[in-house]
Amino acid sequence: MARVLVTGLQGFTGPYVAAALRAADHVVLDAAEAHSFDLRNAAQVAETVKRTRPEYVVHLAALSSVTHADAAELYAVNTVGTEHLLRALADHAPDVRKVLLASSANVYGNVAGGEPIDEDTPPAPVNHYACSKLAMEYIARTWFERLPIVITRPFNYTGVGQSESFLVPKLVAHYAKRRPVLELGNIDVERDFSDVRMVADAYARLLAADAAGTVVNVCSGRPRSLRSILEELEAITGHRPELRVAQHLVRRAEVQRLTGRDLRLRRWLGQSQHCDFAETLRWMVREL
Repeated sequence: MARVLVTGLQGFTGPYVAAALRAADHVVLDAAEAHSFDLRNAAQVAETVKRTRPEYVVHLAALSSVTHADAAELYAVNTVGTEHLLRALADHAPDVRKVLLASSANVYGNVAGGEPIDEDTPPAPVNHYACSKLAMEYIARTWFERLPIVITRPFNYTGVGQSESFLVPKLVAHYAKRRPVLELGNIDVERDFSDVRMVADAYARLLAADAAGTVVNVCSGRPRSLRSILEELEAITGHRPELRVAQHLVRRAEVQRLTGRDLRLRRWLGQSQHCDFAETLRWMVREL
């Protein structure tokens, strides 16, 4: 049993990570339980670390929208905020055994060619969210000698509780609520989708793995077309909305396939137990 400090526990991923940690008999400490906890405030972050004295840390807190209007706020939270956390851990958490920082596969950008993306693929971020996460990674590297850090780059994942501003929950809601019209861009693109429960399990298990000073893709390694997701939802719900191409959703030079390679993840965790994505969709439909 160990004390695990989790930032961003109230977000989409947080409750699933907490469940995975508790299943491993860890004590989950919520950074937000402090009445004053703001990643942008170094003193508040330091006080939280001194109060909780964690043995492990899972850092999920971030602004996660690629279309967030305030670029300065993205960097203040995602980049500088992480620096505040790492400095506080180095100064006030002598017992810390692993720090997991959740970055994003968005740092890879729109990699052409269709080959699976591994951790050696050069980053090429195309928006401020991805840039803020890549900057966070580079800052974290300056702490590798003082802190046992593992950086995860999750690809697309979904599940119950994710906002409809994300693609798959939007699709699930259209079908489950039998909305008559669905506007989309290119439905023939292929992306790497996982279940949030798999991602949470991977995070919990990486804390105990002999992985530090490294970056790890968290992904299924399996490309899935948007068209196949629509077909699966039609089979699950019996509903077939009218599909319309919305030009504002059609991206120029759309990359046909983006999928990850999870060799490092399997090196440390063994073969991941990926959920059948059709079951993920059925779960999401049931819970609406």
